[in-house]
Amino acid sequence: MIFKNFFTILIHPKQRHRLIHPLKKASKLALPVHIRHTSSVLNLLYPAARAILFRLDAELAHHLSMSGLRTTERLGILKSMTTEPESKPVSFAGLTFPNPVGLAAGLDKEANTIDALGLLGFGHVEVGTLTPKPQDGNESPRLFRLPQHKALINRMGFNNPGIDQGLANARSATSFNGVLGINIGKNKVTPNEQANDDYAIAFEKAYPWADYITANFSSPNTPGLRDLQSEDAAGRLLETLKNLQSKLHQETGRYVPFALKVAPDLDEKQIDGLSNVFCDGGLDFLIATNTTLDRESVKGHPNAKEAGGLSGAPLTTHSTEVIARFHGGLGKEVPIIGAGGIFSAEDALAKKAAGASLVQIYTGFVYKGPALIHDIIRAW
Repeated sequence: MIFKNFFTILIHPKQRHRLIHPLKKASKLALPVHIRHTSSVLNLLYPAARAILFRLDAELAHHLSMSGLRTTERLGILKSMTTEPESKPVSFAGLTFPNPVGLAAGLDKEANTIDALGLLGFGHVEVGTLTPKPQDGNESPRLFRLPQHKALINRMGFNNPGIDQGLANARSATSFNGVLGINIGKNKVTPNEQANDDYAIAFEKAYPWADYITANFSSPNTPGLRDLQSEDAAGRLLETLKNLQSKLHQETGRYVPFALKVAPDLDEKQIDGLSNVFCDGGLDFLIATNTTLDRESVKGHPNAKEAGGLSGAPLTTHSTEVIARFHGGLGKEVPIIGAGGIFSAEDALAKKAAGASLVQIYTGFVYKGPALIHDIIRAW
């Protein structure tokens, strides 16, 4: 009953006033000096909040968390509960990122929580995946926790409101001062033979509003999507988007870089072949990696047999190895954002050593909370 009442307050506007005064009071507590300088009220509260959320269905917990962030941001509570991260600018792909830590696509699928996420300390936020037409995604349940392995399995299936509504939501952000990435994909009903058309539609619509664009062609949750990672298909997609980018650059006078996001389930031959494609095609940068289909590291867990992409700690080492292999083939010509199983500053620094210039977090953020953002920034 306590949990139900708490989340009713978050969801229903008429009840939200019951949270305002207690939270504002808590956020202004005279904390010891060593805590004030190294943490925030939100960081201190997060373990308790996670304990509550982890007792709920994973997707319900996700929606409640995002709703809670939006509500506390609008009421001015969230800002008083957070601390600004250290300024550690990174020049990357022609852009200046205020710090090296970003939010990976998939958390803010509707692009409606950008301001709140910025307050948590992210230097860049990647929203989406957004498709040309709205789609519901796969049937529920479609998101599963594996706490013993610090992992998640999802088969969401690009559930999103469509590129038009997603961009309308993104335009409502008013206080975010970081870099905005827009992640795009194809609709499930679009055959692979016409996939480039979907990417082109979403790319052109996103171009005026994005600081950068990512084409997601590596999600395991849209049937056949990973087939686009073959050298021939990847080359055609890259050519389509580079031609469109050149056209839009000429028309607008504004150059928006774009990335492709690759899967970790590529062998060395595939990585080397794609590296050649990316260099020859003029890709602006690469995001490595997406989720994995491999279940060896979580064998025996009740959720291990669930279909979908596995993310989190089981991917930490392998994603770093994939980054290192791509970096060996791409060199400085195509820089890399590293993602996959980052749960500590040490994990992030390992990806930096492997060749990543920036990092993105998702599952580590779910398990560790916003403190992880600040830990990585301090150590970078």
